[in-house]
Amino acid sequence: MGQLALTVLVTWFVLERLGPGVGELRGLDPSLWRPNVPLLLASCALLLLAYFWSAALWGRIVVDLGGPTLSTFASIRLFMVANLGRYVPGKVWQIAGLAVLARRRGVPAATATGAAVLGQGIALAAAALVGMGALLGGPSALRRWGVPVAAALAAGVLLALIPPVFRHLARLWFRLARQEAPPGLGALHALRWLALFVANWALYAFSFWVLAASFGHASNLVPVASAFAAAYVLGYVMLFAPAGVGVREGALIALLTPYMGAAAAGVLAVVARIWTTAVELVPAGVFWLRHLTEAAPETRAMEESGE
Repeated sequence: MGQLALTVLVTWFVLERLGPGVGELRGLDPSLWRPNVPLLLASCALLLLAYFWSAALWGRIVVDLGGPTLSTFASIRLFMVANLGRYVPGKVWQIAGLAVLARRRGVPAATATGAAVLGQGIALAAAALVGMGALLGGPSALRRWGVPVAAALAAGVLLALIPPVFRHLARLWFRLARQEAPPGLGALHALRWLALFVANWALYAFSFWVLAASFGHASNLVPVASAFAAAYVLGYVMLFAPAGVGVREGALIALLTPYMGAAAAGVLAVVARIWTTAVELVPAGVFWLRHLTEAAPETRAMEESGE
């Protein structure tokens, strides 16, 4: 409830400052708020698939780091429940929760957190690569910035994949996350993970474009879809904002306005926040309730044995 209240307040501020005001949104044509329901449901299904894909990739990284093999369902369940920690400021609670939950499945805490830290870093780089389409495929003003930024990003990714550079960056990334870097990390691992996360983020972006299409904005596939990834990166790096609230909406409005106008961009930014939160929280809540149901007998058994 606190996250929902903060989302409403900050989104209101962003809309007043960067896009159409709240009063203007209320006065918009009601048809702007009515989606094509089949397309909306399709966007939800694609987004959920992307969430599950991210979870499965975490399980894959656990194995590559020498941890036990988890089933796809187990990886999804653990990852989605831990994702509830993303809605608390600080960016570390998701990793801490994942370590606790995974340890009960036989995954060492260091391996679980190492996979999560690596996954976050590589996913952020993948989202940035996908988000470049918002600049390269945008208006001429954005393209002038997009070409040098894309070139610098591509050069940075290639440089980071050089083995000595990768090992140094990996140690630095884990030091920032206050974690021990796992042994055996290699640039080839990173390249494979990056390719998988780029495909994962392409699916995230496409699901957002389907959401936009459900509200009548089915053109400009590359810049509109990529705007979602670019806005995610900007929201993520703002550590004070839980789940990037407010910052992501402002970036979406700025990137989408050239294609659909400020009013429609504001509507879509609000809808996108509700869409991503609901599609993530509903299955995570179901998994969490199931976890509590299964954990209750274990807790009672431990209490009885202690007595």
